[in-house]
Amino acid sequence: MFGRREPVPFAFLAEADRFRSNVTPPPRERSSVGQVAGSWLLGLTIVAGLVGSLVIGTPALTPDQTANQPQQSQASDKR
Repeated sequence: MFGRREPVPFAFLAEADRFRSNVTPPPRERSSVGQVAGSWLLGLTIVAGLVGSLVIGTPALTPDQTANQPQQSQASDKR
């Protein structure tokens, strides 16, 4: 229905790895002091959040010492 009548040459794809451009890309813009400080602050906030969650979550992961003792019901205490 929408077929092309002439063949499309795909040889240029095979030669694409040998293509060298004579146009140099523009130099990267240097980050300002505020941008560098902001990225450090963001990284520090993420690390502090991970450490804080580990510190808060660690007691929940430790085995409970009272779980090893056999439980007594309150009905057995009222003889």
